[in-house]
Amino acid sequence: MQDGLYVALSAQVALEQRLTTIADNLANVNTTGFRATGIKFEEVVSGLTSGQAAFVSEGDSFLPDRSGEIVETGNSLDFAVQGDAWFAISTPEGTVMTRDGRFSMQPTGELVSVNGYPVLDPGGSPIQLDPGGSRPEVGRDGFLRQDGRQLGAIGLYAFRPEPNFQRFENSGVIPTGPPEPIVDRNDVGVLQGFVENSNVNPIKELTNLITVQRAFDSIAALIKDGDRAIDMTVRALEQ
Repeated sequence: MQDGLYVALSAQVALEQRLTTIADNLANVNTTGFRATGIKFEEVVSGLTSGQAAFVSEGDSFLPDRSGEIVETGNSLDFAVQGDAWFAISTPEGTVMTRDGRFSMQPTGELVSVNGYPVLDPGGSPIQLDPGGSRPEVGRDGFLRQDGRQLGAIGLYAFRPEPNFQRFENSGVIPTGPPEPIVDRNDVGVLQGFVENSNVNPIKELTNLITVQRAFDSIAALIKDGDRAIDMTVRALEQ
C-alpha cells in the first residue's frame, strides 16, 4: 500500500514539472523566436519482493523542431531563419543560440540583438557594419552587403538542444559545446525583413493545462484515499 502512495507522489512531481513548462510556454506565446518546452517522461521500475512498482520520472525537457510562423516586418535589420538552423549571439554566459532575429545597428556599426548582444558571423566574431553606409542588404546565404561591398555574413549554426537544456533570457538557449557553423547547405537560409513568431499553440497549451490540473487533483484524491485506508488498517490492528 505504501508503494502505491510513492508511485502517486512521483506522478505528482512529474505533473508539477509539466505545469511549470506549460505556464512558461503560455507566458511566451508572443515572444519572438521562442520555442515551446516539451517534457518527456520515462517509467522508472523498482524491484520489490512481491513484484515491481513503476514510478514516473521527473521528466526531461526538450525543444520540438517545429518552427514558428514567419511574418514580414519590412525592417531591413529583422531576420528570420529558414530551416533547421540558429543565429548566434555573444553574451555574458558565452555564445547563445537564438531564433530571434530582431537586430539593430549600434552607432559604432556593430550588429546587435534586441537586448544589445553582438550578433556573430560564421567564424564566431561580432558583425561590423558601416554606420554611414546605405541600407544593408542580406541574401539568403546570409552575406551582408552595403554600397555594393560585402562586409561579412550572418552566422547560421547547426544546433540540437540537449535534454534539460538551459535557457538564456526568453528565446535564447545555451549550448553545451561549440556550435557548428553551417556552410553550403540549400535547406537553410536567411530572410531579410521577416521574423519568426513563437511556436506556442495557446489553445493546445490551455487544453494541456486543464488536463494536467485534473490529473493532479485526481492523484491528490487517490493519496487521501490511501492515507485513509492505512489509518483504518492501523485502527483495525489495534483492536
